Amino acid sequence: MKKLIAILLVLVMVLAVAGCTKPVETPDGSTNGTTAGTEPKSDVMTHEQYMAAAKDAKVVVETYVQATQSWWDNKITAYCQSKDGAFFAYEMACSQEDAAKLVPGTKIKITGTKGEWSGEIEIMDGKFEFVEGGDTYIAEALDATALLGTDDLIKHQNEKVAFKGMTVAASKDKEGNEHAFLYNWDGSGSADSDSDLYFNVSVNDKTYTFCVEYYLCGPGTDAYKAVQALKVGDVIDAEGFLYWYEGVQPHITAITVK
Repeated sequence: MKKLIAILLVLVMVLAVAGCTKPVETPDGSTNGTTAGTEPKSDVMTHEQYMAAAKDAKVVVETYVQATQSWWDNKITAYCQSKDGAFFAYEMACSQEDAAKLVPGTKIKITGTKGEWSGEIEIMDGKFEFVEGGDTYIAEALDATALLGTDDLIKHQNEKVAFKGMTVAASKDKEGNEHAFLYNWDGSGSADSDSDLYFNVSVNDKTYTFCVEYYLCGPGTDAYKAVQALKVGDVIDAEGFLYWYEGVQPHITAITVK
């Protein structure tokens, strides 16, 4: 009899404990498959965790598309930003149908490998998925003019930024001729080829090289045409993404001549 009573007491305790746990309700009243007192697991990193990850480590982030380069060969390169930092996702796997949906503000989850190329931190070999029911976010350009030439500038790598009151400085082609801008970094391109545009600007007696990426803002876009019309000595404001190549080399998306 004592053994039977003991067994019954154990069963009562087990049932009582089971009755104390229930699915956790989400804000919409549904359940998420977890129980009270437990935390749902997530592999999504903050921007700080992403930056602290080792090179070649697997990374997972949720972020918002700000712009994309041209889709090709089932790949797309995206400039992304969240409120805590920005990401450059290089050649993510992407169908042409999905590429058309990657409009600014779209929330996506990216899984890939953390890479580095000439100082640029990027997500390589990435795959993404749309975050269903996700909110939208379009970053405001940070005025980074005062950060040029400082160690703090790189902390904003890949963010949407603005630079103001810069003076266009001469660029030299491979023959040593001076121009307001070059087709390709050495002047080897032309208006009829798939050429990036490179131009120099001076701020506080220091010179920096900016770039208009052909696959981001190609011929016919306002940014591309604005650079083609530049003259040495023009004072300009510019906006774009804080890309890095052996130092700061922003990918410019808008230019205003003052």
